[in-house]
Amino acid sequence: MGYEFNEKVIEHFENPRNVGEIEDADIVETVGSPVCGDMLTLYIKLKDDKVEDVKFKTFGCGAAIATSSIFTEMVKGKTVDEALKITSDVVVDALGGLPEKKVHCSLLAPDAFHNAIEKYKKEHDPKEQ
Repeated sequence: MGYEFNEKVIEHFENPRNVGEIEDADIVETVGSPVCGDMLTLYIKLKDDKVEDVKFKTFGCGAAIATSSIFTEMVKGKTVDEALKITSDVVVDALGGLPEKKVHCSLLAPDAFHNAIEKYKKEHDPKEQ
């Protein structure tokens, strides 16, 4: 069954931004979706409580790639707290919507980011331990 994707989703799928790895990343987090088997690895470099750089590798459908791409664009340069506010709903809105059966794909990048920051804080902040 095919899905109807808007031009912005197709653009991010065909020309994803921030694909790859960061060799000296502060955090690397991998998540997967049990719904469809998509996998995402997020590489995050922090500096002065800001997302200095972020890259991703996604194994999955076009919606998973597009949502990962736009998420990385949205968090780059933001403070950690600002980036944590970018939910899957914000990602879907930024893409102009997704077919209902593909909305779960928008959870991958925000979930990976939240998990990564939580782990990072536990490792680097004695108050979080």
